[in-house]
Amino acid sequence: MDFSAATEAYRPELLAHCYRMTGSLHDAEDLVQETMLRAWRSAAAYDPSRASLRTWLYRIATNACLTVLAGHHRRSLPAGLSGASTITDVAKLEIREDLLWLGPFPDALRPASDPAAIIESRDSIRLAFIAALQYLPPRQRAVLILRDVLALSAAETAELLETTVASVNSALHRARGQLAAADPSPEGLTEPDDAAEQDLLGRYMAAMAAMDVEALKQTLREDALLQMPPFPAWFSGRDAIAAFMSTVFARGGSFRFVPTRANGQPAIGLYRQRDDEAYRCLHIQVFTFDAQGIARIDGFHDKRLPAAFGLPAVLPA
Repeated sequence: MDFSAATEAYRPELLAHCYRMTGSLHDAEDLVQETMLRAWRSAAAYDPSRASLRTWLYRIATNACLTVLAGHHRRSLPAGLSGASTITDVAKLEIREDLLWLGPFPDALRPASDPAAIIESRDSIRLAFIAALQYLPPRQRAVLILRDVLALSAAETAELLETTVASVNSALHRARGQLAAADPSPEGLTEPDDAAEQDLLGRYMAAMAAMDVEALKQTLREDALLQMPPFPAWFSGRDAIAAFMSTVFARGGSFRFVPTRANGQPAIGLYRQRDDEAYRCLHIQVFTFDAQGIARIDGFHDKRLPAAFGLPAVLPA
């Protein structure tokens, strides 16, 4: 067996697994590299009669994640930290780079849909689900992911985590209860079909390009949410978002957009030009759509993200 080639085949699903565990693409990439290094160092000790290569790699990756997560604060989104902002002037918002923020995951990096490679539902990578996972203690998080996302048996999970089936079942019960309490799905969400989704995204981009606050409001649900880490401020409701965006538009410039996808959801790279310069990627916006309009916009300001999404950092004027 070509050990390196065999382990590399599992890199995409290990990356998704480490992302679910940590809430950070960049941490997940480092942890997968660590997993591959540990696997290479332990290759001579690997016994295929005791565990499949996939299970063995997941054991290494999960343990690497648990080590990193020990004693760390959870990654968050602004809406999980405080109440909605009453300050809508973009010039008055603070930036908190010192906080651990949740990040998006490019769909292009997700595992192949082959069920032999990974058993994965679309909801298992959505931002709301990933954010809710961060509320769980690391070992409960690992148990829930291994059991409910990867569909491992209680016995397989117990062996992987070097614990008992009873402990796994107890942890899974507690994790499911906490996850339900976190309510990862927007209330009353009814997703539109693909055509309606594309129409809604098109109207949103047109409103942004025209800097038309009223047209923008027409794309939003009345109770829409907007958040943009590393800004801890977030906005709840169509009117609050419109008030904030009016201060953004007042700063001038112009916008361009490159559609993409993240966390199984529609997304765009949003580019802004000022003073006739090139268009620079301002952030990645990830959308949660509803038949009534946009339910949620998560905008991520991180200079490393365009490259991770295969997007240019700069578009020509």
